[in-house]
Amino acid sequence: MNIKEIQDLIKFVAKSGVNEVEIEQKDFKIVIKSDDKKGSAEKQILVQAAAPMAQAAPVAAQIAAPAPEAPSAPVVAEENSNYITVKSPMIGTFYRSSSPDKPPFVAVGDTIKEGDAICIIEAMKLFNEIEAEVSGKIVKVLVDDSSPVQYDQPLYLVDPS
Repeated sequence: MNIKEIQDLIKFVAKSGVNEVEIEQKDFKIVIKSDDKKGSAEKQILVQAAAPMAQAAPVAAQIAAPAPEAPSAPVVAEENSNYITVKSPMIGTFYRSSSPDKPPFVAVGDTIKEGDAICIIEAMKLFNEIEAEVSGKIVKVLVDDSSPVQYDQPLYLVDPS
């Protein structure tokens, strides 16, 4: 059973008003219990995978119905594993330069050191200058200028060597 099928099952159980559903197949077990106290629509899900030699630990999660989809983060390829990812310290709008007519703080190939300004993130009309926490060479800019960024979203790849 894949994650899409599990999400569809959770949505179906939430709409049907059933208090408990249990599905057991040879390699896993899913239990969905409704906690309808005080009009709450929370579901408790227990997924237990069966292992041939060892007993698997149960994984429990609280999910509000309908199940929200998790935002997908960009995945950095294995070839970039020796690079350091500089991430956004806040939610806001990413700017590569201090104004549209000025050059970007950093570009691909530039060498930065700890404390150098690398970008600006605007949050609630405040322009926050973001400083480098590592030294190295900018390998890749992962965000377009003037685009929204989330907390902990990768902004740059830096080669520390």
